[in-house]
Amino acid sequence: MLTGQFGNASSIHHFGQTAKQKLESARRDLAALLQCHPTEIVWTSGGTESNNLAIFGIVGEGQHVVTTAIEHPAVLEPCSRLDVTVVPVGASCIVDPDDVRKAIRPGKTALVSVMHVNNETGVIQPLDEIAKVAHAAGALLHVDGVQAVGKIAVDATVADLYSVSGHKLYAPKGIGALYVRKGVKLQPRTFGGHQERDRRPGTENVAGAVALGRAARMIFDQGLPSPELRDRLERGVLERVPFASVNCAGSPRVPNTSNIRFEGIEGEPMVIALDLKGFAVSSGAACSSGAVEPSHVLTAMGLSKEDARSCLRISLGRSNTEAQVDALIEATAQAAHHLHRLAPVHV
Repeated sequence: MLTGQFGNASSIHHFGQTAKQKLESARRDLAALLQCHPTEIVWTSGGTESNNLAIFGIVGEGQHVVTTAIEHPAVLEPCSRLDVTVVPVGASCIVDPDDVRKAIRPGKTALVSVMHVNNETGVIQPLDEIAKVAHAAGALLHVDGVQAVGKIAVDATVADLYSVSGHKLYAPKGIGALYVRKGVKLQPRTFGGHQERDRRPGTENVAGAVALGRAARMIFDQGLPSPELRDRLERGVLERVPFASVNCAGSPRVPNTSNIRFEGIEGEPMVIALDLKGFAVSSGAACSSGAVEPSHVLTAMGLSKEDARSCLRISLGRSNTEAQVDALIEATAQAAHHLHRLAPVHV
């Protein structure tokens, strides 16, 4: 697409129409994975833009939005600029639909925004129940589905708007999409063209969209991942490290994400120790690694700042093997025991 078919998809000449065909084929592939109609797919630059477009495209002046304390900053930051109510969560990291109902202001709440899967704990939210609550009150439901697509079955039509990020399902960085249910009036946030049915103007990233469509087709054809490797990882770490525990182990979770707390030691030295052994993990959200403050998700769940700083998030991919997981277990156990001996509380 970058060298052989680089036409502008909005042009009527042969090269442009060839690009247009590829763009629409990719739209159909992603729509099939999301179980929606292709015309309901809007191409964006990624999950952050999709979230911003969904929130600011629906919530107008004088209107109210409801979101939750465990959302990604790409939702929390836009909502903070509006009249917002933030719903708390407990230790399970599960949003209670009744708390959402209590937060809604009848006649004023335009949008409820709840993530499908938490990016740090992997916990799956009860979207069906939350959708019923939002719709019963006359509000629309936006779902940040960035961490869900490709990991679990997704029916975007449970929501009115659903955000997708390409690089979370093996497409390149810089491409994403927003599902917008037919009939939903979405106000554009940028102006200057009529692309994407006037919902997101600007020349489309055809190469990125084609790659996202191919990734969606791959997942559709190959099926969803199994939790076997995640479970193997957690069992191995818990067996080797007695002061470790899995956050939200009893909650419904995606099969690839684990959040493990190592009592008495800091997560950042663990990240560095594992990096030196060739393993890439994080002590919080990947886009906020290096931050001094502890994870807002973990503190919202009731963990102290110290405990929140003692957690690692580990994500597994389709290419990972049992041998790699076993090597990670060994490296994690060695690093954890070494740092535990050095921790001030044990001096």
